[in-house]
Amino acid sequence: MKLQEVLYGITITNLVGHTNKEVTALVFDSRQVTKGAVFFAIKGTLSDGHAYISNVVSAGVGVVVCEQIPEEKADDVTYIEVADSSVALGKMAANFYGNPSAKLKLIGITGTNGKTTIATLLFKLFRELGYKVGLISTVQNHINDQIIPATHTTPNPIALNKLLQDMVNAGCDYCFMEVSSHAVTQHRIEGLSFAGGVFSNITHDHLDFHKTFDNYIKAKKAFFDVLPASSFALTNLDDKNGMVMLQNTKATKKTYALKQLADFRAKIVENSFNGLHLDINDADVFFKLVGSFNAYNLLAVYGTAMLLEQDQLTVLTTLSNLTGAEGRFEYVSLNGIIGIIDYAHTPDAVQNVLSTIQDIRKGTEQVITIIGCGGDRDKTKRPIMAQVASDWSDKVILTSDNPRTENPQKIVEEMEVGVSPTNKRKTLSIVDRREAIKTACHLAKPGDIILLAGKGHEKYQEINGVRYHFDDKEELMEQLNLIS
Repeated sequence: MKLQEVLYGITITNLVGHTNKEVTALVFDSRQVTKGAVFFAIKGTLSDGHAYISNVVSAGVGVVVCEQIPEEKADDVTYIEVADSSVALGKMAANFYGNPSAKLKLIGITGTNGKTTIATLLFKLFRELGYKVGLISTVQNHINDQIIPATHTTPNPIALNKLLQDMVNAGCDYCFMEVSSHAVTQHRIEGLSFAGGVFSNITHDHLDFHKTFDNYIKAKKAFFDVLPASSFALTNLDDKNGMVMLQNTKATKKTYALKQLADFRAKIVENSFNGLHLDINDADVFFKLVGSFNAYNLLAVYGTAMLLEQDQLTVLTTLSNLTGAEGRFEYVSLNGIIGIIDYAHTPDAVQNVLSTIQDIRKGTEQVITIIGCGGDRDKTKRPIMAQVASDWSDKVILTSDNPRTENPQKIVEEMEVGVSPTNKRKTLSIVDRREAIKTACHLAKPGDIILLAGKGHEKYQEINGVRYHFDDKEELMEQLNLIS
């Protein structure tokens, strides 16, 4: 593809060299450069790509996109100066792969909690409805029945557009995609054409990256701000920031809610470990998912399907038979003890899961919660997570959850600060997660409920840059099997 074609829609502030060049690849990692590639010098949090321009030029790169053209320039290299290299990367990646997002209906789902469940349910629903469908999610990516491992909630622009191109080539009609706040801020979705956007909720999370809650809200809102008039924007009306998301969008505005009148509404008739009985837009339906938070997720899925002009009865019938995403209120039962594995890693998500358990429990059984906080992430939520867990549980074990480069003992100590004096008697600290799970299983009696929160679908523990195999469900089942 010629460089001038890849540059379509890019605002260039300065140009040295010519654009009549063949482009073979796009790269932003100096270690991955190839001859004939375009290199994007991006200012990251840990390093600045501008420092590697001379290296990539020596390696054979023919085009450099940067925010400041270097003083020393090679004669046979084209230098393109732009205001923001990340924005240029998103738009040029879309051009390079033939703007695949415009060739199918791309729906983005954003919010603190529920993104994975909503996206996964939509993928499963539309597959059951007979469509060819793609999924881009935290757990895994799909092109119809093909599974592609996920490395980020939202991939980088090059990987993302390549994946969308593969979906188009596979004949996909739809793609349902999680859109993280990091992806919006880092311009990973720049240049994509969305047919719709869905907002689940927003609570305390990612302040290590966004610094303030206001910045976090603005990042989520920015996704809706750029939706075109031809798309729809579906928001959770019960979330206090739900309508904030739609303030400046050109998209058609639609709402869903449990607590007030909305375009798509539901009432919980019954909530049990067997599932949810809902009155959803005057239709009486039983679903396999559990908990009021899943009532919101189901409403978001139902509303999206209606906005994509699907048949109501067929959608509700199909949706009633679907299960959720791996590691999202995943339920196991062994030797009379119930285990629940959930990805909940924010105070609000933990409270949602525990309040759901409280609604369903009969009253005599214990709720034992195992919980940790990730290292190198928002430290302010650590005491709050411990506070919520100890307020809503009969016993709590504070433990490790991907300590990364931090001392896991120190993380647990920072969590302990949130445990009130009255709750200390029912709280244990066991830094080793395997030992914490083993202890919980030995404390549990038949009928008791063990909540294993934080890691959900993850199959690893990340310690000092190394990922070791660790599967919460696997560990829990192994320990419960040992109980006679």
